[in-house]
Amino acid sequence: IAHGKMRSYQLEGLNWMIKLYENGINGILADEMGLGKTLQTISLLSWLREVKGFSGPFLVLAPKSTLTNWVREFGNWAPIFNVLHFHGDKETRQEMIDNQLVPDKFDVCITSYEMVIREATAFRKFAWRYLIIDEAHRMKNEESKLSQVLRSFDSHSRLLITGTPMQNNLHELWALLNFLLPEIFTSSDDFDEWFNLTDDSSDDKAK
Repeated sequence: IAHGKMRSYQLEGLNWMIKLYENGINGILADEMGLGKTLQTISLLSWLREVKGFSGPFLVLAPKSTLTNWVREFGNWAPIFNVLHFHGDKETRQEMIDNQLVPDKFDVCITSYEMVIREATAFRKFAWRYLIIDEAHRMKNEESKLSQVLRSFDSHSRLLITGTPMQNNLHELWALLNFLLPEIFTSSDDFDEWFNLTDDSSDDKAK
């Protein structure tokens, strides 16, 4: 990490994400707002590059309003990465697909949910080392267009980032876990049954 030093809790978050990666597990980074989730995520990708030798490709999805901030943070904390800010009208996007969104021309692609849906075919051509989704509560509906498109992508690892509480709705939590670990969280009905705290038999299940 350039131009600064990570705080102790941020290093804890980084080490936790490293352990997830080494154990082949996808996870959710759910720190509160303002605690440096972006920096922790960039540090994870930096670790993959510097320690593991993986320069990408990495895909970061975020709301349109935060794309420039993500690009700026990469430039500040990890300028070694070649970052592609993928956005624009149809002609601009096609030019980027032809000349920039190609192997060995970028390390990290930062784009919005809307762009990845519109240009799904282009993004589907890559085997992404890490698929990172900011404000991941957008994935709470497993039947949404965004969720369906991203599930069709080839990705080695996935990370969801959110500062929004998810425990208020059990099915929405299952949708996120199903996206991360579909081989474990296969059935929403089973998940609801496991964690149904209103069921009179829940005490017996716990025993």
